[in-house]
Amino acid sequence: MTAFIALLRAVNVGGTGKLPMGELVAMCEGLGHDRVRTWIASGNVVFTSDQDAAAVKAGLEARLFAWAGKPVGVMVRTADEMRAVLQANPFAGQPGNRTVAIFLDAPPGEPDGIRNRKDEEIHPGAREIYVHYPGGMGQSKLVIPAAKAGTARNMNTIAKLADMADAIS
Repeated sequence: MTAFIALLRAVNVGGTGKLPMGELVAMCEGLGHDRVRTWIASGNVVFTSDQDAAAVKAGLEARLFAWAGKPVGVMVRTADEMRAVLQANPFAGQPGNRTVAIFLDAPPGEPDGIRNRKDEEIHPGAREIYVHYPGGMGQSKLVIPAAKAGTARNMNTIAKLADMADAIS
């Protein structure tokens, strides 16, 4: 069994995609995943599965499509991959609530088409884009077009999810 973290895109954020976490747990259990736990009500779920990452992603996206009637993006990482995201943070000296990783399905390369950049710092990762927001994400007008295909979590949340995944491994 492998410990996975699934990050749902645009769930319970800004009044969109209302998904009770109990329903998310039931969906995951219905797909055969074990030791299912959620973290805060924004689409973070940790579980173990004997499936590979591609099957986990496909199953959860299909279940969420049936629930929402539209695609809901899901980024999947193993416990080890999530820990690696945390360790690779190029802004490790900055506050965890002001630094995010934007999770993607594929390597980002150098982000193109960035607009409204002020003092934000951006760094590509393995399958993430790291962003440090000195003034806070809520105050930023930064637009990273590649981020539309992903979902962001701050370093505090990433650390908690990595710890949760380690605890169920």
